[in-house]
Amino acid sequence: MPHFHIEYSANLQEHMNMGGLCEAVRQEASEIEAFPLAGIRVRAICVDHYAIADGNAQHGFIDLSIRLRAGRSRDIKQDAVERIFAVIKRFCDTALATHSIALSAEIRDIDAGLSPKFGTIRDHMTDTHMGALS
Repeated sequence: MPHFHIEYSANLQEHMNMGGLCEAVRQEASEIEAFPLAGIRVRAICVDHYAIADGNAQHGFIDLSIRLRAGRSRDIKQDAVERIFAVIKRFCDTALATHSIALSAEIRDIDAGLSPKFGTIRDHMTDTHMGALS
């Protein structure tokens, strides 16, 4: 963990590079000490059907949900969500200047006992300067 889920309205696809947004979020998350590198997952899902505010089809949204295992302090989580949200805002600056877009984010804990995990990513991670990472 953490997992970053970005949902965005389909009308933003032509105005934004969502793969680039995922990478920008991943990069910032990798610099946050409380987030283990091997656990970072960022995904973006286009939402085809939505209705916003007054129904104007030009309105769009980007909603970020951050899920992570419980145990981090409120201050650590607040710092993390503020840093990631700032990255999203900066990434969206150009689109926000010319389009009606709502941005939102939420961070929430997951009960580790109710969320089994298994994977081999750590076994395959390498750093050219440090060898295999654990």
